[in-house]
Amino acid sequence: MSEHPISNLMTETMAKIKEMVDVNTIIGTPITTADGTTVIPVSKVTFGFASGGSDFAPKHGAQPHAPLAFGGGGGAGVTVSPVCFLIIDHDGNASILGVNAQASTTVDRLVEMIPGALNKVSSFMEGYKGKVAHAGSQTPQTDE
Repeated sequence: MSEHPISNLMTETMAKIKEMVDVNTIIGTPITTADGTTVIPVSKVTFGFASGGSDFAPKHGAQPHAPLAFGGGGGAGVTVSPVCFLIIDHDGNASILGVNAQASTTVDRLVEMIPGALNKVSSFMEGYKGKVAHAGSQTPQTDE
């Protein structure tokens, strides 16, 4: 039995992705300055891949026991976003310089807002518990 055409289609698409994205895309080539400082770019790589196909009988002139026709396609998308730079000075001290890119989607913005929202809720709950504890410790005044 011969190999199905979808296998070749997927193999070729994956080979092209491998050409586009390798370890040098994520951890970039180190850059050394005149004073001996080395800067290494670090990126986030996101990619998607899709492939599909279908076997179908030809409309005209179909011969009995003839192989089915194949139609298919594949595609991929890659996004490379800078994350930070690893900086190593001439003394060997390392530091990270983050790249604060603005969130591009609503979900990214929500994720960025979570720590601040949790702090606000936590502060509110601590204040509420303090008020309840303070109110419970007071004794009611009576007129005698």
